[in-house]
Amino acid sequence: MAVLENIGYRALTEESACEYVKSLNLFLPDEKMTVEEIGDGNLNYVFRIASNRKSVIIKQALPYAKVVGESWPLTLKRAKLEAEVLKKHGEAVPHLVPAVLATDEELALTVMEDLSHLTIVREGLIQGNHYPKLSADIGEYLAKTLFLTSDFALHPFEKKKLVAKFSNPELCKITEDLVFTDPFFDVETNDFEAGLAESVQQLWANDKLKLEVAKIKYAFLTEAESLLHGDLHTGSIFASKYETKVIDPEFGFYGPIGFDVGQYIAHLIFQVLVRNENDRMVIRQQIEEVWDVFSYHFSEAWQNSVVHPFTKVPGALEYFLAKVFKDAIGVAGCELIRRTIGLSHVKDLDGIEDSSIRLDVKQATIQLGSSLIINRENIVTISQLLKELEVYTP
Repeated sequence: MAVLENIGYRALTEESACEYVKSLNLFLPDEKMTVEEIGDGNLNYVFRIASNRKSVIIKQALPYAKVVGESWPLTLKRAKLEAEVLKKHGEAVPHLVPAVLATDEELALTVMEDLSHLTIVREGLIQGNHYPKLSADIGEYLAKTLFLTSDFALHPFEKKKLVAKFSNPELCKITEDLVFTDPFFDVETNDFEAGLAESVQQLWANDKLKLEVAKIKYAFLTEAESLLHGDLHTGSIFASKYETKVIDPEFGFYGPIGFDVGQYIAHLIFQVLVRNENDRMVIRQQIEEVWDVFSYHFSEAWQNSVVHPFTKVPGALEYFLAKVFKDAIGVAGCELIRRTIGLSHVKDLDGIEDSSIRLDVKQATIQLGSSLIINRENIVTISQLLKELEVYTP
């Protein structure tokens, strides 16, 4: 894999992106290529460069968030960190992440495997598509990446080196604000429909809820358990019926394992809430499967661990999995609320055309999110979580 140096940052155009990949000798000198900017996110440009023979992706970090503009500057170092997370996670599950072909720290870009033969899972689920391998693959991805970067698999010196290497304060601050703080207070970044105003005011006045959110946020700030993806939602996953690939770990850092698990579950919950009764079952099964597969692979790795002596103590595995599950439930609750009334929404909800139905679903999302946060100590199995969903499903 190439690591190239350059004269300084500049935003690529379609023309310069094409010239850039030529300089890497990834294509033949006389090969005809097409290029298209295909990014639809807030933080990056994404170019697809293709010939009749092959194709690659260039992902270039922007120095600001597109959703806000240049008034919200962002570090360009996140591009290098994202590539490093992909490579580190690729050591554990190479079949579940895109291959990194080259990085350029000056231009804040990564050249990687093209996944355009797959579909972004969020778009596919909204269209009613089914991905039979999705949650089994994500359960494996979560268990293996999170276990193999934890104290249970690493010498303490190696673990602490990785914690320092993957320090990501700027993007962590975004999560700390947009997921764990702003939605629970009256701040300018919040964005919600007028029909939700009464529910939002009640949420802001709920000190019991805010105390529990403070506890969840404190864990996010202080528990460096494993190298997280940091933004694992259905928009960060490509899939087909036969293949799954996790992308976009630019929010990666060392944090609590339950954060990644909870974010993924939250975005499946959106689909439970928006689908009709006959179509909900397949998503409920996906929620159950991701936890079951995660638990299986994590437990298997735990039993085989030779690094941490406490992995052999009866009850230790059960205790730790219970902690991860509790953390995941709390994070899922925060994510449900954040994506409903905070700065960055999801198409699952906002794409509902009937305003009455949309408001009903959003009301349910706020109520369910609050319940998960407050009652996470009492929701100790995946079956209990699914029963909680039934209560709030419109």
